[in-house]
Amino acid sequence: MRLSAIDLNLLPYLHALLEEGSVSAAAKSVGLSPTAMSHALARLRVLLEDDLLVRSGRSMVLTERAESLRGRVQKTIEDVRATMRPLGPLEPSRLERLFRVRTSDHVVHLAMAGMDEWFRAAPKATLQFLPIRADDAEVLRSGSIDLAIGVYRELPPEIRRRDLFHDKFVVLVRSGHDLLKEPLTAERYAAASHIQVATRGRPGGVIDNRLQALGHTRHIAIAVPYFQTALELASTSNHLVTISKRLADRYAARLGLEAMVLPIEMWGYTVEMIWHPRHDGDPAHAWLRKGFIEAIAFVDREG
Repeated sequence: MRLSAIDLNLLPYLHALLEEGSVSAAAKSVGLSPTAMSHALARLRVLLEDDLLVRSGRSMVLTERAESLRGRVQKTIEDVRATMRPLGPLEPSRLERLFRVRTSDHVVHLAMAGMDEWFRAAPKATLQFLPIRADDAEVLRSGSIDLAIGVYRELPPEIRRRDLFHDKFVVLVRSGHDLLKEPLTAERYAAASHIQVATRGRPGGVIDNRLQALGHTRHIAIAVPYFQTALELASTSNHLVTISKRLADRYAARLGLEAMVLPIEMWGYTVEMIWHPRHDGDPAHAWLRKGFIEAIAFVDREG
């Protein structure tokens, strides 16, 4: 029998009849009149091809088929209630879930201390970081990942987005580098040997576009996908790296790097969280997003 052919409104009436074993008692338990419950019983008898309730002296008793249905109907009712019950407040301590987040090591380095603290409330949950890619929005659509964090421009209209933090570029070179001897100009900057961080594997970028608009071209000596790698390479070579000021503030001193102002006018950039609207009503996903917001706020407070 097709599900569309079944009147599911009869299910609670069947449950009441099986539990009460009486039309009048079943009617009272669900708030129907005895006449309306009698009509429901008549329809159930046709649907199930069984009398369900039969007279035994002055009372009614369940048929053998009805007795066999009691446990199954009770479980069905419980399953329906569980399915339709509001989720209620999240209890992180009971959360058993793998969260997959695509982002760069830029975000990992900034947020990880705070996220580690956040996830202590959910000891059975796992946070998995994956490399950021050009197809983040499409993978969110497929459900393969929960969240992506990066710099995004055009996105499909249904994708949710929220600013996470703002950043800007600075130039880093090792201590003693020749570039430190004179003020850094656009010409000297373009003529230097560069390390590029290409998190998505694409050549060029906003800095190259800006240089070209000013009539300059820079030479990329090394392109790497990770910010930490770029910082370490710059600390032991004559290459410079143009990188996040937030990362520079955190790592430059300990790696023996010195910061210089980027000598071309550049706007800052905003790092966003993006996710699919299928997660809008998911308390666990909202908890994850709040964790990243709190982690970055913690970094800002600590300086």
